[in-house]
Amino acid sequence: MGRRRMVMVGCALVAMVGLMSFPRLLLGSDQSHVKQLIQTNCAGCHRLEGTADSRFNLKAPDLIWAGSKYQRTWLLRYLTGKEAPLYPKGYRWDLAEGPMRHPVVNEDDATAIEEYFAQHNKDPRVTVGAFDLSKVSKFDAAFGGMAYKAHACLGCHLIEENGQLIGGPQSASLVTAGQRYDKDWLFRFGLNPQDFVPHSGEFLADATEPQLRAVIGFLMVQGVKDFKYYEPWTAQEFGTASVDRGKVIYKEYCSQCHGATGKGDGPAASGLNPKPAIHANIPFDKVPTEYLYNVINHGGAAMGKSPNMPYWGLTIGQQGVADVMAYLKATFKGGADVAQAAISGEGPSGVCPQPRKTAKAPAEFLSKTSPLSHSDATIQAGKTLFLQTAQPVACAMCHGEKGNGQGFMGAALIPPPRNFTCGSVMKDLPDGQLFWIIKNGSPGTGMMSFAGLPDEQVWQLIAYVRSLAK
Repeated sequence: MGRRRMVMVGCALVAMVGLMSFPRLLLGSDQSHVKQLIQTNCAGCHRLEGTADSRFNLKAPDLIWAGSKYQRTWLLRYLTGKEAPLYPKGYRWDLAEGPMRHPVVNEDDATAIEEYFAQHNKDPRVTVGAFDLSKVSKFDAAFGGMAYKAHACLGCHLIEENGQLIGGPQSASLVTAGQRYDKDWLFRFGLNPQDFVPHSGEFLADATEPQLRAVIGFLMVQGVKDFKYYEPWTAQEFGTASVDRGKVIYKEYCSQCHGATGKGDGPAASGLNPKPAIHANIPFDKVPTEYLYNVINHGGAAMGKSPNMPYWGLTIGQQGVADVMAYLKATFKGGADVAQAAISGEGPSGVCPQPRKTAKAPAEFLSKTSPLSHSDATIQAGKTLFLQTAQPVACAMCHGEKGNGQGFMGAALIPPPRNFTCGSVMKDLPDGQLFWIIKNGSPGTGMMSFAGLPDEQVWQLIAYVRSLAK
């Protein structure tokens, strides 16, 4: 270990001594001077040419393809010492190096080095334009985050989630990956990381292309403030949506479960649990466009709902999704009796107590109790989530603004949504049971998973719904 650290320190000293021996290099300077600078200060630790090799045979990351790999702004900041070390445990984690600062150069030299890499160290395997960052939606990034974890990326790389760093620290930190990497290079890397770092343990080649693109989208928004997400429902297909075409698609695909007239009585419905949504009871013009798009395009499972709802986007295409959405909004307005029940708080969802066969949470969840006091501030925060900001959809849309189960989307669900005003039921529901259901959904019902909500927000919601019990 000591010998390894001496080697790395030696590389750093060689770099600093070499930098002192060269004059400041300006834009458009002699390429031979830049090449000599790079050879003197970089080649001692980094490889500048050759083919991929195992990390365990290297001293530092390869710069063979640096001209394709890094964003210009980030690279300049890194070379001038304005970025944190990339490897929390050192590049060679097996030698327990610890984080090491990269030698610093002045801005002119950094610019000259970056320009040299951009001209000479390009990766011919990278297709420019292969990844369209302008088409990354919020759903893509969220789904990419789930796929990132499912493919064990979290085991080695740090990311930031809900203001906290999570993940293994033995490879490059990805906390600000969106500021660092070129999107097309990162996509090519994701196709097979072993092409770049054999024996690294990284493997994404078993991901489908939509999964891989979602993962890359997720990484490219890391550290990027105010990222402008793509909104597919604003695309050209939605401007030319046809109710008539949507009616045909609904008959051919949707009616088999939801029924010809949207009453949830299609031929497949008898064998499904939970039962298909009763579209005839939903005023679709009130359903948030983003939510409706995501359920149809990406399917129930992707939204924490029943996997019986297919992801239709791959079957009917973007135009088909647009047409079906147009048909739903033009055709189903919600019955007058449903609307009146929502206003009055009466009807099946208002029953107290409601008959329920809710799955029991695992013991480790049942033992949980809220770490938050049921203060006015906590309850108010939960109310805001319940009525407006919870994702993927505000709770009130199903459970109603009064929490009595009379939301306009709840009218379509069998069984109906939970009536939180029913004190005789709520007093017997442990905090841990509520926490588990909010995080995981409730099998056999229309209750979706809110797995993306931070724990603190889940406890705020619980505080609020308990305040509704009478």
